[in-house]
Amino acid sequence: MRPTPRKALAASALLAALAALSLPATPATAASAAASTARAAAVPAAAPADTAPAAAADACTPAQVVANGGFESGVPPWTQSATRVITSRTGESAHGGAAFAWLGGVGSAHTDTLSQSVTIPSGCAAATLTFWLHIDTAETTSSTAYDKLTAKIGTTTLATYSNLDKNTGYLLKSFDVSAFAGRTVTLAFTGTEDSSLRSSFVLDDIALDTSGDTVPPADSTRTPAAPSYTVSLASDAAGTVWTGHESATFTNASASPLTEVYLRLWDNYHGTCSAMPVTVSAVTGGTAGALSVGCTALQITLASPLAQGQSATIGFDLGITVPSGADRFGHDGAFSFIGNALPVLAVRDGAGWHLDPYTNNGESFYSLAADFKVTLDHPTSLLVPATGTSVDTPGSSGRTVTTATASQVRDFAWAAGPFSKISGTSAAGTAVNVYSVSGISSASAQSMLTTAKSAVDAHAARFGAYPYGELDAVIDNNYWFGGMEYPGFVLDLVSTTALTHEIAHQWWYGIVGDDEYDSPWLDESFTDYATDLAQGKTGSGCWSGVSWASSAEKITNSMAYWDAHSSRYSTVVYGYGKCALHDLRRLVGDTAMARLLKDYATSHWYGVSTTAEFKAAAQAATTTDLTSFWTTHRIEG
Repeated sequence: MRPTPRKALAASALLAALAALSLPATPATAASAAASTARAAAVPAAAPADTAPAAAADACTPAQVVANGGFESGVPPWTQSATRVITSRTGESAHGGAAFAWLGGVGSAHTDTLSQSVTIPSGCAAATLTFWLHIDTAETTSSTAYDKLTAKIGTTTLATYSNLDKNTGYLLKSFDVSAFAGRTVTLAFTGTEDSSLRSSFVLDDIALDTSGDTVPPADSTRTPAAPSYTVSLASDAAGTVWTGHESATFTNASASPLTEVYLRLWDNYHGTCSAMPVTVSAVTGGTAGALSVGCTALQITLASPLAQGQSATIGFDLGITVPSGADRFGHDGAFSFIGNALPVLAVRDGAGWHLDPYTNNGESFYSLAADFKVTLDHPTSLLVPATGTSVDTPGSSGRTVTTATASQVRDFAWAAGPFSKISGTSAAGTAVNVYSVSGISSASAQSMLTTAKSAVDAHAARFGAYPYGELDAVIDNNYWFGGMEYPGFVLDLVSTTALTHEIAHQWWYGIVGDDEYDSPWLDESFTDYATDLAQGKTGSGCWSGVSWASSAEKITNSMAYWDAHSSRYSTVVYGYGKCALHDLRRLVGDTAMARLLKDYATSHWYGVSTTAEFKAAAQAATTTDLTSFWTTHRIEG
């Protein structure tokens, strides 16, 4: 995904300012107090000494341990500094339900506190704190944090927000607090205002989800393997409501028995647990358990444990309601964009189940290559571009059935609307379709078709032939995020660079997969590097003017870190990451680098890349010891 237009412009300005090549020096690490406190959100190095051990458990039972996180049951078990904190009074509104916690909003020197003691069970590998936060302020400064909200767990500060973080609506905040497993700690929020001009910090739907055994499976094999999804959905007249059925067949590739699976209902991030955009019901082949991780993960206990090599099928009724908004899951007027809406199987590997929270800053997605057959019944007035190769057949009166099939893809996305469509074929033979919303000129659409044909061939020549049949690009200049990639299907603005970038994701994330939450650089840095190559850019000038924010900042940091340091995500992962790859090319030579990436893609085709594997492959491609290169460029793993 390209960052937001604001971030994209900032990154472009940074890279345009780079002049002379030099390796990135270790920076001064005088981080601000706010940055220091925010860093604890991503890396709480150790649980504080003043917490008491919780009762031990032999295995993890996924649970949500914050009570009354939506404040709909009154005050207990929360402790508040004043009766006004937990409220439903006018002036602010809830994220879900009627009640919320309102800290501040007085406009004079004032402090509000809100706290609850929580027990994080032992035996759980993952513990994720999430809350929804809205900030509005009468402060007019763009540089001074006068009023602040601090979030803490035990004695560890997770993050500090201020009047500078004001926003429209609620934003989801997420923190890895797994270091506190097996302890009872106090979750606390403190809002402070100075002597004038009020700031309101409004909290709602606070949750702390635990999951995953700390004892990993007997082997690190990724499972459930070889997923195959069959989906049949019908839409309403507008293409914003889809209902039907989905089934998933899979095999346990691990030597450890598979007793359960998890479905990721990613797009429930875009709603609330009381009003979920994606609903699953009438489960067969297993028993549905509790929803967790902000209602984006559904546990299904299998009817019987699967031994290695055995297969099973689960099925369920599925409902999808597309919210308003030009988002990767949303509708812009008559045009719906439906990414990440189909439930897909979570991955279990040597680290246990990967049940990371959704991030709107980048991607959380980690899935194995799968086969999809998706039947979409819709009004004939709506065009429905989709992942894979599509065939349209007449449906009932006034309706069309689009059947899309895709092999070895990690996800499936589609759109629906009265698009304008133009098509062409690249020089190498890839069919390319451009779908435009109203307001996109025919000249812009034609330009994007030309760009797409050129980009898909350029990337294929470097990394391997494009395997997904046709390629669909859906163009809308209202996307706040710039662009978003799915296999054989991308969303984009009218932008040559952005579209070239999203098409490069067909290889770096699509074909060569990765854990996008744990290692976002493996797709974004590689994709931006591929974009440079496709556009004839050499990366000259990288690193001049580079400034690391702190010693904790690394190219290889996870999205847990970047969500706590969102303003640095684009600069480091996109900018510094691709510059590091340009430096590696200059170090090993153009020919060796080209061969390295082509061979690496081939060896990981439809597989999963890790930082350690790429570093090993790079070292094997040169006689130069790369140890200092990785250290200097802050590439760890």
